Amino acid sequence: MSIQKLILRNLRNNLKNYYLYVFALIFSVALYFAFVTLQFDPAMNEAESSVKGAAFFRTASIGLIVIVGVFLLYANHIFIKRRSKEIGLFQLIGMTRNRISCILSVENFIMYFGSTIIGTFLGFSASKFIMMILYKVTQVNETASLHFSWAALIQTLIVFTLIYVLIMFTNYLYIRKQSILSLFRVQSSTENQVKKMSVFEMVIGVVGILFIISGYYLSSKLFGGDFTSITEIFLAMVIILGLVILGTYLFYKGSVSFIMNLIRKQKGGYLNINEVLSLSSLMFRMKSNALLLTIITAVSALAIGLLSLTYITYYSAEKTAENYVSSDFALTNQDSGSQFKAALDAENIAYSERTVDVIQAELNVKDILDVQLEGLNFDPNKMTLPIVSDQDVKDVNVSPGETYLAGYANMLQNFMPLHDRGEVEIIGKESQIPLKYQGMLDEPIISSYFTNGGLPVVVVDESDFKQLQEDRNEGIQKSSSIFIGVDISNHGDIKQANEIFNDMEEKFMERSPHFASQLNTSMNQKQNMGLSMFIVGFLGLTFLITSGCILYFKQMDQGEEEKPSYTILRKLGFTRKDLLRGIKTKQLFNFGIPLVIGLLHSYFAVKSGWFLFGTELWTPMLMVMGLYTVLYSIFGLLSVQYYKKVIKEAL
Repeated sequence: MSIQKLILRNLRNNLKNYYLYVFALIFSVALYFAFVTLQFDPAMNEAESSVKGAAFFRTASIGLIVIVGVFLLYANHIFIKRRSKEIGLFQLIGMTRNRISCILSVENFIMYFGSTIIGTFLGFSASKFIMMILYKVTQVNETASLHFSWAALIQTLIVFTLIYVLIMFTNYLYIRKQSILSLFRVQSSTENQVKKMSVFEMVIGVVGILFIISGYYLSSKLFGGDFTSITEIFLAMVIILGLVILGTYLFYKGSVSFIMNLIRKQKGGYLNINEVLSLSSLMFRMKSNALLLTIITAVSALAIGLLSLTYITYYSAEKTAENYVSSDFALTNQDSGSQFKAALDAENIAYSERTVDVIQAELNVKDILDVQLEGLNFDPNKMTLPIVSDQDVKDVNVSPGETYLAGYANMLQNFMPLHDRGEVEIIGKESQIPLKYQGMLDEPIISSYFTNGGLPVVVVDESDFKQLQEDRNEGIQKSSSIFIGVDISNHGDIKQANEIFNDMEEKFMERSPHFASQLNTSMNQKQNMGLSMFIVGFLGLTFLITSGCILYFKQMDQGEEEKPSYTILRKLGFTRKDLLRGIKTKQLFNFGIPLVIGLLHSYFAVKSGWFLFGTELWTPMLMVMGLYTVLYSIFGLLSVQYYKKVIKEAL
């Protein structure tokens, strides 16, 4: 057989066996080329006023290179080990190591760059669709168009050529290092051999579970008041990260085997065919892949957590805007308010108006403060807060000598929680007004200009408010002491009213120290977080595809190694259905355990600090986790289909 025919035959067999590898390579190239195309697309320059995306896309492209490069190197490492006997046979018939390296290089060149060309074409075709998604999530009003960039093509070819050279170099080193005898033993030595579980493995199994539980417990206490300084919180984060990652490694190294061993002992060693094919295999194989599974689990948790947090911010944009701008439009100048209302009247846009007088005063809130986080620049004995009269707050009636707080941001409530009742004292210029704190009101009253971005508003009786007006400290007052809120009566008129508001922005800047639109605030947050969500989502999708492929390739290896066992079981009378039932359970564990652990890691990470990012937790987090689970499960189903073929070939 000629070298050319040998290469073509090997190439045909590789494509049949490693179609998922080819798919992942095509997908990776397509995604990278599409990202780089967006980076060089002139439309991004036109949208630059809305989306500052160049730096984000450069960072994302580097992240994609790292993920894809590691995946290709690891996948190639698996494949060359699977071909170790073939390489050994080549040497037995007289081929030199250099000739074998050249054959492998040509095979990989055809498959690799063939996939790269296809991926580049698909990436170009999908670039417009990806641009449309980007514009959609970032609220950019631009038209996406199909644009080909030679610079993007050259950059893509350079990157993937360098990865190819690195792969070929590792193949050359592998062939040079292995002897003929070792090449025939590689596959049989890749996994740990079955042996009795030691006491040490039992101990690290228990320790791994305890480490993970301890990390989860500390994360639940992170912002609950147990850590009272920035330094303590930072150290706690480092400890949590260390406990969870080390615990995850020990979990795969010993805990899984320990749990399975307990189940086996409970059954007295009498296992049915389903348990033999699933539990027994899992006991001794998962610990040999502990490091790989730890990396996959940690990065999966990171991807799910980051995407959940960015989507929480994106999903909470409207509610956050309501908290920062308590009316559809907020102004702090009577002339500006009159001009804006006149413009609304001219367009026959119905609206309602509320005007609130605001006084800044120092309060002693030490008695109602549950815990104070050290490192924050404020004194609880003299905390400057905005004060309003209950006459300016709808459906609120405060008795003399009492007070309510309103509009306290979730983030600050977690850092500085308040008691339900207590004593506070307003410190005037000459006198003090003692008040009984009666609780917290949920609804915001005035805009964030007066609350410094989330501090509570103090609501007092009209008589106490008038007393403070006569004794207020002029040195701490804002440049404006009036809040004008304009709410549009018909929701369908808000966009038109917002356009009028934006057209008058220059006039507002001349008079008003603060003016804000609830719609603008929401859109700005969606634009900023939409881009982050877009990039994190695609990086997470890339890692999901590559990690799923790696687990699938490992199952391919195991399936080939276990084929003789399936032959014996078939000869003993077990049907394909019997074997397949055990295989399904095995894949449920192989893919399900890393998925469940990754979801748990991300849940506790998100749960500990989600309030820093938005106002809604469950809906965005469950949507992200659900989508990730569905996509991840596809690889489990593919592995079951592969095992069906292996079982069919067992006889």
